[in-house]
Amino acid sequence: MQHPDTLSRREAIQRLGGGLGALGLATTLQAAGGGGGVIQPHYVPKVKRVIHLFMNGGPFGPDFFDPKPALTKYAGQRPDGADLRTERQTGGLMAVPYEYSNHGRSGLEISSLLPKLARHADDLCVLRGVHTDNPNHGPALLLMNNGTMTARVPSMGSWLSYGLGTENENLPSYVVLCPGRPVRFSILWTSAFLPAQHQGVYINHSDLDPQKMIPWLKNDRLKEPDQRRQLDLIQELNREHLAMRGGADSMLNGRIQAMETAFRMQTAATDAFDINRESTATREMYGKGHFANGCLLARRLCERGVRFVQLYYGNGQPWDTHSGHDKKTRQLGADIDQPIAALLTDLKQRGLLEDTLIVWGGEFGRTPVTENGDGRDHNPHGFTMWMAGGGVRGGMAYGATDDFGFKAADGMMRVHDVHATILRLLGVDHERLTYRYAGRDFRLTNVSGRVPSQILA
Repeated sequence: MQHPDTLSRREAIQRLGGGLGALGLATTLQAAGGGGGVIQPHYVPKVKRVIHLFMNGGPFGPDFFDPKPALTKYAGQRPDGADLRTERQTGGLMAVPYEYSNHGRSGLEISSLLPKLARHADDLCVLRGVHTDNPNHGPALLLMNNGTMTARVPSMGSWLSYGLGTENENLPSYVVLCPGRPVRFSILWTSAFLPAQHQGVYINHSDLDPQKMIPWLKNDRLKEPDQRRQLDLIQELNREHLAMRGGADSMLNGRIQAMETAFRMQTAATDAFDINRESTATREMYGKGHFANGCLLARRLCERGVRFVQLYYGNGQPWDTHSGHDKKTRQLGADIDQPIAALLTDLKQRGLLEDTLIVWGGEFGRTPVTENGDGRDHNPHGFTMWMAGGGVRGGMAYGATDDFGFKAADGMMRVHDVHATILRLLGVDHERLTYRYAGRDFRLTNVSGRVPSQILA
């Protein structure tokens, strides 16, 4: 069977006999060359865009949003319920040294590590019963970002770009912010077998000069009219080449689209990626550091129509605290508290939070028992994430882990449930956003996925 991107418009319409629905029609036509703008979703969307704050390495929920006084009470012991298998050899329970208090009208419990974010307690929907399928970083990263532990499948951002299109053709629909050169992470924002224009655009925001963030942003040799003529000639040759191949080369199709976007980005990106255009007060509100700058960049990109912005905390797994856990967690908590609080404040002030979804979390959690005396091992059995913004109920905690924070015990959500919920808030039925490849229909949520109605506003 032909891929969707090889179909003519007539063939694309004929293929709808299988009941793809409005989104199927739009995505098939888009892939067949019909339109690149916003696409009609299945439901009335609650949000237009997503900012994914990714804590790569895996934070420990009871340090922040899931109070577990039993950890202090039974510190050093290994009672029943704290004997789950771990990846490495671990000892007894390790206390959490941070105080919890109630915040906002809702009384949501948040630890003393996040005093500024706690002021937004009534916006947070804390998911305490998330669990995943693998304790190793590689497979768990793939599952959280791509919906499966199998390599070479599309990432979540690519699915959103493919399914919903873009609100601004002068910028990519999917941007990944990560400092450094995380070559081994690149598979986490791949478009894989989806049309290549839906690949995540990686931005190294270590240097805040837009022309250093985005190589070759400006052409120093040609003025814009001459560039346009040059590009028109190249695109004409590309289209002739594509026609000779029966229009079936998705990579060449993607290259044609990417060159057009790159040309338009010369002006749009110079503005969007320049946080020095922000006021001094705004810069101070977010604070300093790569994560603070990333949060501010995420806001600037979202207000300009970028569909999905993914912000990685650092290069590698900075939350992977196998030793010195408490010392590192204090530093990490302090580093994310002000920027995330500022992002929520800023989005509110601009009227953007009501149609933006913020998602926070890592690929898994950490154990309540010790590793190396003062560290915590990987824990896929139960961990914490949170959402905020349009469509979710703020000021609530959904689900629970056991008394020690080791295993999801109530309101359990697998990673596919998280993805299905994100898609639902964007107006997409996760079971109907599919792409046929290698003889089967693929989707972000694979063969599962449930949206818990309790967290929907």
